[in-house]
Amino acid sequence: MTEETPGFEEKPDVPSGATPEDAEPKAAPSSASAEGAAPAGDANQTAALVAQLDQVRTALGERTADLQRLQAEYQNYRRRVERDRIAVKEIAIANLLTELLPVLDDIGRAREHGELVGGFKSVAESLETTAAKMGLQQFGKEGEPFDPTIHEALMHSYAPDVTETTCVAILQPGYRIGERTIRPARVAVAEPQPGAQTVKSSEETETAADDKESGGPDEG
Repeated sequence: MTEETPGFEEKPDVPSGATPEDAEPKAAPSSASAEGAAPAGDANQTAALVAQLDQVRTALGERTADLQRLQAEYQNYRRRVERDRIAVKEIAIANLLTELLPVLDDIGRAREHGELVGGFKSVAESLETTAAKMGLQQFGKEGEPFDPTIHEALMHSYAPDVTETTCVAILQPGYRIGERTIRPARVAVAEPQPGAQTVKSSEETETAADDKESGGPDEG
């Protein structure tokens, strides 16, 4: 019989060169934990990428809106500068031509008196042509209705042969550049004779009454 030493337990044989821990059994890793960890990590990474993508899209939208706003402001600035440039040019031309109006008046009077001859005629016509190329337009004619927005009445009279206030003489022509009047036409105007319309209406009424009494105008 083999004597057993009290207080000692039998231990499994350990190969030579092995550590004591090698002799202890190791628990196998849980396959369920390994399988669950991988999908959870992928889901977190996907959510992070989606969040980053949303941030990039938001930033892109903001930058695009800023760019569109700047482009619109620039286009408005260009249009405003061009409009101001044209306005300044028109004002400069108007000021220049306004200074030339007395000269053009002298040329017109010389033409009316037959004094526009020789070299003076050539110079005068060149000046008028140049002024017309710069946009200067002359207006004002005898017989046209009086318009206080473009005419300045210097003389007033009555005439039996007009039915409304009419320009009967152009004392000084008017000038405009495009739609802008730089000098109104100075004119003499004539109005219908006072009571002329009343007399005419009475005559028409009497004629109509006579026709009615006589059975109307003769037929055939």
